[in-house]
Amino acid sequence: MSSTENGETEVQIIYNPNSDILYIRLDEVKQDVLNQRVSEDVVLDMGSENRIIGIEIMDASARLNLKNILPVEYQITANIAA
Repeated sequence: MSSTENGETEVQIIYNPNSDILYIRLDEVKQDVLNQRVSEDVVLDMGSENRIIGIEIMDASARLNLKNILPVEYQITANIAA
């Protein structure tokens, strides 16, 4: 994972076409995780203090338009206290 110019961590999006899994990593800190299945095809990786550190989407090509995934564009609309 990398940092922006102001030191904030960037979200990492990884797609594995062999397994058709899209993984969104939200926290780069190495830690033990607990997997919490929220639907048949979506699993949350829960870290310390019950924080979501990753989202795994199985059968991603059937659930998402992968052609629109990258490049990712985003907009920050408000500061959220950690």
